[in-house]
Amino acid sequence: EVQLVESGGGLVQPGGFLKPPCAVSGFTFRSYVMSWVRQDPGKGLEWGSAINSGGSSKDYEDSVKGRVTISRDNAKNTLYLQKNSLKTEETAVYYCATDPDRPPGQGTQVTVSS
Repeated sequence: EVQLVESGGGLVQPGGFLKPPCAVSGFTFRSYVMSWVRQDPGKGLEWGSAINSGGSSKDYEDSVKGRVTISRDNAKNTLYLQKNSLKTEETAVYYCATDPDRPPGQGTQVTVSS
């Protein structure tokens, strides 16, 4: 069974950071490009970042460049995201996915609020 399990969300103050891991099982993680996407309240999915299978190439949505780092540990089947200087409008559910249009997991809720 394919599982992507995000964790590490919660309440974050504006200007703070989040660093949710995504634990993967049920497929050959090291063979796949992986993405982080988010879903703002009442809105659709928004792609944020992607990393190639070996971790040597990364891509970021323009509005988060400089504040976000995507990384992976293929030995641990885990994808990581670090997002700094969070803004209140970045309150969202964050998902990891092989297909950014169809994240299969439950996501992790991040609320940015003082």
